[in-house]
Amino acid sequence: MKKIALFPGSFDPLTNGHLDTITRGAALFDEVVVGVFVNTSKKSFFTPKEKVQLIEASVSDLKNVRVILQEHDLTVDVANALGAKFLLRGIRSVKDYEYEKDIAQMNQHLSPDLETVFLLASPEYSHISSSILKEVIQFGGDVEKYLPPVINQAIVEKRDQNE
Repeated sequence: MKKIALFPGSFDPLTNGHLDTITRGAALFDEVVVGVFVNTSKKSFFTPKEKVQLIEASVSDLKNVRVILQEHDLTVDVANALGAKFLLRGIRSVKDYEYEKDIAQMNQHLSPDLETVFLLASPEYSHISSSILKEVIQFGGDVEKYLPPVINQAIVEKRDQNE
C-alpha cells in the first residue's frame, strides 16, 4: 500500500522550514501532498492560487511531492479523499507541540485511521514562522535566507508593486 502523507497549512509564505519538513517527509513517504488551506483568521500576503504556484516551483525537484488547493473542507476529509493515512506536521517548540497535539487528537477523533507524524524543526529553522517573516517584510527587513528563492523574489516584486 502506498504511504501518502498530507502536509496541510496556510503557507503564507512557505519558508525554508516548511521546505525542510516537506523534503524530509518526501524521504519518509511514497507521496507527500502539500495542502494549501485557507486560514480565515490570518491576513494573507499571497492569494491561494499564488501560494500553490510558488510552492510548486519550490518543490519541483521533489518528484513525489504535489501541491493542492483546499479552501473549504476539513483536513481529515481531504486526507481521506486523497487516500492519505498520515498528516505531516512540523514542530518548532513546546508551544507548537501543545497546539499541534490538540489538533492531532481532534483529527484522531474525527478519523481514527489517520495518524499524525511530527517532525522536529531543524535547528536553523526553529525560530522562524511565516507570521514573524511577514512582520519583518512589512517593515522592509531582509528575510531572504529564510525563504526559497522563488518565494523571496515574489515577495520583493509584490513589495515593489505596493511602494
